[in-house]
Amino acid sequence: MVTTERCKKFTILHSNDMHGDFLAEVKSGEGNLIGGLSILSGYINKVRQEEPNTLFVISGDMLQGSMIDTEYKGLSTIEIMNYLAPNVVTLGNHELDYGFPHLLFLEKMANFPIVNANLYIKKYNKRLMNPYLILNVDGFDIMFIGIVTEEVLKALKLDTSIGTFVGLEDAAAEVGKICNAYKTEDIDLTILLTHIGFEEDKKLAAMLDPEWGVDIIIGGHSHTFLEQPEKVNNILITQAGVGTDQIGRFDIVVDDDTNSIVEWKWELLPVDKNLAEPDTDLENFINTFKEQVDRKYNRIITRLVRQLTHPRREIETELGNLITDVFAEQLAPDIVLIGSGSIRGTEMGPVVTLADLKKVYPYDGALYKVIVTGAQLKKVFSYIMRPENRRPGEGNCFQINQGIQAIYNDAEKKLESLTIKGNPVEDDAHYSLALQEYHYQNSVVSLSLTPEELTQFGEKKVLTTSAQNVLEEYLVAHQLLDRQIEGRLIYK
Repeated sequence: MVTTERCKKFTILHSNDMHGDFLAEVKSGEGNLIGGLSILSGYINKVRQEEPNTLFVISGDMLQGSMIDTEYKGLSTIEIMNYLAPNVVTLGNHELDYGFPHLLFLEKMANFPIVNANLYIKKYNKRLMNPYLILNVDGFDIMFIGIVTEEVLKALKLDTSIGTFVGLEDAAAEVGKICNAYKTEDIDLTILLTHIGFEEDKKLAAMLDPEWGVDIIIGGHSHTFLEQPEKVNNILITQAGVGTDQIGRFDIVVDDDTNSIVEWKWELLPVDKNLAEPDTDLENFINTFKEQVDRKYNRIITRLVRQLTHPRREIETELGNLITDVFAEQLAPDIVLIGSGSIRGTEMGPVVTLADLKKVYPYDGALYKVIVTGAQLKKVFSYIMRPENRRPGEGNCFQINQGIQAIYNDAEKKLESLTIKGNPVEDDAHYSLALQEYHYQNSVVSLSLTPEELTQFGEKKVLTTSAQNVLEEYLVAHQLLDRQIEGRLIYK
């Protein structure tokens, strides 16, 4: 890349949706360690030494997904991120998993800046975080703006004092407000750090006024792997998959006179032994947390007949069947709907430790029971089984308990049949439905039912305050369980 006095090269390393993926793993029987923060840190250190104008940024969801993160409620993750020293980070939806007050505590623990432009304390119309950050790198000013939309709003419904601009139009307007108020002609590069999903990033880019001068969107949430960035409205849009098995790298040349990118190269690099030497100091630091967690959670609670899997959230899975069946047997509702995305692991067993269970189902929230009509149930299944809800990583997909069969016709886009224990669901009959707290609080987006519809036959009943307790106690008392794919959810 050619540089002159008015043009300078910058290297931007970026991650997203790391989800507490701290440790390297052996993949595909090759004996090669893949991923983990030790190798990732080694590479970041290497690039920082080789390229003087290097920035490392994270586009949300540092938290949730590992036992270490869960046990320490994100504090361990922030400490480890402090070691990596990102230049700037934005919030993802899982940064809210431990509650709003705890997020503010974690932010105080962070030695790195966190930006978000569109989370507000509603009563006072005050932003929750700093909306933007301007970094001066080798004499050039780079502006970062953080954006979230609907996903974080859904998580925050548990705290009614916080709100966000939901729609992309409002998010775009917020970007414009920041650029108009704070961006001067001295800003050489403007980067949005978003956590809204790749398809939404493209829509957002199309809405931005070119005069605002946004150059790059570095996103997250949809776990998208790209061959190369897409360009919409002259804005480069990229993302780096999920976890720590890979890292994105931009090498760009910026013209100080025109405040524009005149040359760029992007790669999605596999994080393995060929990328860099591991950072052993970070590895030792992570192990101090791991040893504590292992001592507490590495006790065997059950043995399954075989390994059960959860390969994709959009389909019926063996693990999904096991988990919903446990809740159905223990809590006795007619229908159990468990969000596929809350099953965080892709496999479990045959030997299952408490740590394995908590990795697979890390959310320790309540389960509620509501009474709905058969017509409402059909509306729910028509909504959650529709094709546009089954885009990888982006829809509200569910697992259901044994005895329920729903058949959906993709060609005609309609629910063909819904039965319970072989009997057709009747429109006027009443049925008990078990839901996670998250989906109850966000019933319109998750189920296409309003809160009023969910409570028209009485207030919700708390079946348990801890779904994890129900699963643990059941598995301890039942050995050699098995589940198959039975055709509970059928798409024609």
